[in-house]
Amino acid sequence: MELPQMPELMGLSLLVGLLALVATAAVARGWLRAEEETSSRTAGQKPNGLPLDKSLRSKKQKQQQRNRKEKPQQHNFTHRLLAAALKSHSGNISCMDFSSNGKYLATCADDRTVRIWSTKDFQQREHRSMRANVELDHATLMTKREDGGYTFTATPEDFPKKHKAPVINIGIADTGKFIMTASSDTAILIWNLKGQVLSTINTNQMNNTHAAISPCSRFVASCGFTPDVKVWEVCFGKKGDFQEVVRAFELKGHSAAVHFFAFSNDSRRMASVSKDGTWKLWDTDVEYKKQQDPYLLRTGRFEEASTIPCRLALSPDAQVLALASGSSIYLYNTRRGEKEECFEHVHGECITDLSFDITGRLLASCGDRAVRLFHNAPGHRAVVEEMQGLLKRASNESTRQRLQQQLTQAQEALKSLGALKK
Repeated sequence: MELPQMPELMGLSLLVGLLALVATAAVARGWLRAEEETSSRTAGQKPNGLPLDKSLRSKKQKQQQRNRKEKPQQHNFTHRLLAAALKSHSGNISCMDFSSNGKYLATCADDRTVRIWSTKDFQQREHRSMRANVELDHATLMTKREDGGYTFTATPEDFPKKHKAPVINIGIADTGKFIMTASSDTAILIWNLKGQVLSTINTNQMNNTHAAISPCSRFVASCGFTPDVKVWEVCFGKKGDFQEVVRAFELKGHSAAVHFFAFSNDSRRMASVSKDGTWKLWDTDVEYKKQQDPYLLRTGRFEEASTIPCRLALSPDAQVLALASGSSIYLYNTRRGEKEECFEHVHGECITDLSFDITGRLLASCGDRAVRLFHNAPGHRAVVEEMQGLLKRASNESTRQRLQQQLTQAQEALKSLGALKK
C-alpha cells in the first residue's frame, strides 16, 4: 500500500483525529470488556491462588463453550452491485469518513481502533489498511519516523469539557480553520484547532439528532425534533481570523421531525429525510443575505422513515440519493424521484454510517464489522439520461463529441455491471 506523502499529512491527521474522537463510546465499551475478562480470570481462583473445585471448573468451561457458540458470526452479503467488503475490524464499525482528496477512507470501531484504507485498493482482491489503536479517550495523530515510515502517537491533551450533554457529532472543516461539535441537547460549539471555543450556537430544536459541516467549509447545519433543517455561516476575515457565526437559511417543508440531512459535494444542493415519511431535495445556491430562501426541487416518499430513524447520503452531483433504514439501503434518482435499487440486509446490525466517495462511483456503508462498497449504477443511469438530453440540444460538433464520449463511458460502465436497462 502506498503511504501518504508529507503534503497530505495534515489532512490525513485531521481525518484520523476526527475518527478517534468519535471513538470515545467504543473505547468505553472496550474497557468494560477488559474488566469483564479480568473478572473472569480472577473468578477461577481462591484468594490463595489455588483453583476452585472441579465441579465449578466444569461449570465454567461449559459456560465458556456456550459463549463461544453464541459469538456472532461475520454477516455474509452478496449482490451484483457489491464492489468490495473491507473486513479488518474485530468490532462493529461506528463511523467512517473519506478524506477530502478522495484517496483514503478512515473507519472507527468499538474494537478501539481507527483504520486508514487506500481507496485505490478497493478494486483489488486484498484490502490493506493502516491501524491505529485508540488509547483511553485521547485523539491520535500520525507522524513520520526517521526511517521514512509512519507511526501513530497520542495527543497529550483533550479539549476542555464544554458540552452539558453527550456529543453526537464531530466535524472538521476541510479548510482546517475550525472544528464543530454537537451534543444531544441543543448546543453546537465552534472550536479552533487549539481547543478554544469560538462560538456557541443554540439550535432551539428541542434536541439535536444530527449536525454537519458543509463540504465547502462555509456552513454548519443541524436537525432535530423540529420539522426543519437550520443552517449557519461560519465567517472568517480575509486574513483567516474568525469573525462570527450568523444564521444563513432554513429548509422548511417537512411536517415532522427531520432524521437526517446531507450536502452535495459543491454545497449547492441539500437533501433531508423526515419522520413524515418523505425525503426532499433542495437548491441551496441562494443569496440568503438578500432574504432568498432555498428552492424545493423534489419530494419523494419513503415510508420507512415514518417508523424508524433513517440516514441518507447525497451523491456529489446530487443525482442519486441513498437512504438507509435498519440494515437495508435504497437508491433514488433525484431527478425523477424514483427508487432504482434496493440492497436488503446489507449488515448484521443497523447501518451506522453511509457515504459516497468523491467520484460518486461508489457508495460505502457500515453497520457491523465490515464496510461494504457498492457500484453506483443509478448514478451512471442519471449521466446517460442527462447526456442524451444535452445531445439533442447541442449546437456544435465539438460539444456533441464531448457529450457522446461521456454517454458512451456511462453506458459501458452500466454494461460491465449488468445494469444497463433495455
